[in-house]
Amino acid sequence: MTETVAIMAIIIVKAAVILIITLTLAAYMVLAERKLLARMQSRFGPNRVGPFGLLQPLADVIKLVTKEDILPKEADRAIFFIAPGIVAGTVLLTFAVVPFGAPVAICGHLVQMPVIDLNVGVLYFLALSSLGVYGVALAGWSSGSKYSLLGGIRGSAQMISYELSMGLSIVPVVMLTGSFSLSDIVAAQHSVPFIVYSPLGFIVFLISVAAESKRIPYDLPEAENELVAGYHTEYSGMRFGLFYIGEYVNIIVLSALAITFFCGGWQGPGPDSLSFFWFFFKSAFIAFFFIWMRGTLPRLRYDQLMHFGWKFLLPLALFNVLLTAGLALGFGWRVH
Repeated sequence: MTETVAIMAIIIVKAAVILIITLTLAAYMVLAERKLLARMQSRFGPNRVGPFGLLQPLADVIKLVTKEDILPKEADRAIFFIAPGIVAGTVLLTFAVVPFGAPVAICGHLVQMPVIDLNVGVLYFLALSSLGVYGVALAGWSSGSKYSLLGGIRGSAQMISYELSMGLSIVPVVMLTGSFSLSDIVAAQHSVPFIVYSPLGFIVFLISVAAESKRIPYDLPEAENELVAGYHTEYSGMRFGLFYIGEYVNIIVLSALAITFFCGGWQGPGPDSLSFFWFFFKSAFIAFFFIWMRGTLPRLRYDQLMHFGWKFLLPLALFNVLLTAGLALGFGWRVH
């Protein structure tokens, strides 16, 4: 009984720490993005609130909390209120299975660094990413606005379409590992990361998660030149803030998953005590790639978006599964 209580206490502490760190990182990722985009566009970023603008995230939070929370007259009240929580909640829950460091011995127990080490971690991630679609669709439908409805429909179609490619890009990783556990996937890359075995899968995964996160050039559900702000047009205050924070937490989570599946996760040169550094460094590099992509590429047309997903990316992901399977059988790549 005492051991069970200790295990539960460790899980709760890990969950609380991860929640605080993830939300803080998301707030400062907004600042980092604004600074980087300003540098790319030869202008100043936020530099007024605090030294070097470092307190700008705090000012943004205060602004969102104190803003009036408006409920449109034609909105479905209950669903309108629930939808932002679905979007933010599913993203935060995904981080529960991501191993963010080497196992640590605490009070005689070897504690794994995911909040909970599920043996079906990959399926858990795919299930939650599917549930996130409901938040976007319900937000657009419940707002009572044609712009929001169109954004919700676009978002649902886009996320469902690119989720197929994303799921297929992970299949070679599961084949090589022989496990759905994210900890096993990281452990299987102790000598060679899976990006070496399946570089095409890594590229497909990155493109798919960029579309999943609805970032430029895939931000068609929010396209301001067409739909005002898309599915969250009618939201204000902290309900809008949940969508906003959810987007940046999603980038952090998807960056962490990209390095977990293909780049060895927390593993790197040096002792295991550096595992947290390597995890953060690799994830930050992928997150920077998403910011760089936003500052470089133009938005696609919606027909181009769907054409690319269904007629190019999906066949490419299927081809990669067959190619990796054939090479794995031919060269004995299966990692035990």
